[in-house]
Amino acid sequence: MRALFVGGLVDNSELDLDAAQPPMHYPENGGGGRPRYRLHHVGRHDGAVAYAVYGAPDLADAEIDRVASERDYARRFGATPAAAAD
Repeated sequence: MRALFVGGLVDNSELDLDAAQPPMHYPENGGGGRPRYRLHHVGRHDGAVAYAVYGAPDLADAEIDRVASERDYARRFGATPAAAAD
């Protein structure tokens, strides 16, 4: 699956994740005292996670939604977006 980042220092960056399910935060084991990116939503294709959108800690959900829609991740990956499970 592809991890996609909205906001913060790594805005519009991408990386591959080798996991069946995306972690709730990225980096998963940050531990440096800095806020981590949080999983906002995932895009599913044929039941599997195709991409995961992570938002900067200080970014509002509405702004993450707006940017993800503008970047058209769902179309790019042929996937259906769904809210991240808490």
